[in-house]
Amino acid sequence: MKRMLAPVLALVAGLVSSGGSATEAVRLVMPFAAGSATDALSRVIADELETGLGRAVVVENKTGAAGRVGVQAVKSAAPDGATLLFTPIAPMAVYQHVYPALGYNPVQDFEPVSQVATFDFAVAVGAEIPADSLSSLVEWLKAHPGRANYGTPGAGTLPHFFAVLFGRETGLDLRHVPYRGTSAAVNDLLTGQLPMVFTNTGELLELHKAGRIRILATSNTSRSPFLAGVPTFQEAGYAIAGAGWHGVFAPRGTPADVLDRFNQLITAALQKEQVKERIIAMGFEPTGTSRSRLAEILNRDAAMWAPAVKAARFTPDQQ
Repeated sequence: MKRMLAPVLALVAGLVSSGGSATEAVRLVMPFAAGSATDALSRVIADELETGLGRAVVVENKTGAAGRVGVQAVKSAAPDGATLLFTPIAPMAVYQHVYPALGYNPVQDFEPVSQVATFDFAVAVGAEIPADSLSSLVEWLKAHPGRANYGTPGAGTLPHFFAVLFGRETGLDLRHVPYRGTSAAVNDLLTGQLPMVFTNTGELLELHKAGRIRILATSNTSRSPFLAGVPTFQEAGYAIAGAGWHGVFAPRGTPADVLDRFNQLITAALQKEQVKERIIAMGFEPTGTSRSRLAEILNRDAAMWAPAVKAARFTPDQQ
């Protein structure tokens, strides 16, 4: 019996160490719907992995429960290199502060592979608001407390939590107006029904360039590469910062050599000029990190967003 099992065990070991069968497609699970910029970014990475691996890499949009269904599916997948998770920051660094029964542990249940890209947030005002800087906006809001409303793409989004940090930093009593996506919020900004919006910077760029709205500050620790003339919140004198990111993870237990191979392919792809150009056109800044660096980023951001979630008093039934 031992002689019969030995070849089988050797074959299984070979498949795992090489990342599954050479003919089996790799699933890149994206826990949100197709059609978004995040989805487009996941497909850029899938194409690059497919070229590097010489085998099919298929993006699987596994949606539900604000992304948790897809993340849980990857957690439960075999750690053989045939399944990866492509996700924005929230399911991995924010949801543990929001959902009492998350169904997975972002640190214990996953292996970091690489960060792919970052994005920041911005605050924008409508054309009729007499503020051309963050400090003048704060002064205007203090003089018009009845209009201290801000829109975001939705309750429980990172722009929502970042706006909470801004309110705490300035002492303003800001009132949140959640929308279902950025477009609806921006429409009300353009018509004057809303004085300001917090959302991903990329969603505001074209209107800012056209002079229809004004972006007053961006959220990262350094200026947005798309808005060199716009200060960060920190540069404007407010001690807050925050950014979003997209990253690739694998189920816990995936062999180190498989993880290293995926990391090598992703980081190499993100150095290609044509890949960089595609990602920048989506409003993201390509990065690429070591596995250990992504683990550090995950732990850092989980700690950073916890106070904002608590201060927002956000609960899942608000979504």
